[in-house]
Amino acid sequence: MRFPSKEQIAVLRERYPRGTKVKLLAMDDPQAPPVGTLGEILGVDDAAQLLVRWETGSSLSIIFGVDRFEIVQEGGKA
Repeated sequence: MRFPSKEQIAVLRERYPRGTKVKLLAMDDPQAPPVGTLGEILGVDDAAQLLVRWETGSSLSIIFGVDRFEIVQEGGKA
């Protein structure tokens, strides 16, 4: 497994700031929320996973480049 560089993680953190609203389009995981579920980005970890609080109560992360999602509303800068 290749880990992303610090620069790649910085780009993701800039593109998906805390508060960004997303909609799940596809996730190959038995624990995944249903397709169409809305969530809020809480941050990006050091493995480039997007930490999400889903409206279902789940906190399963999005694996960037593997799972599919779309931005519903841009997040704000803190």
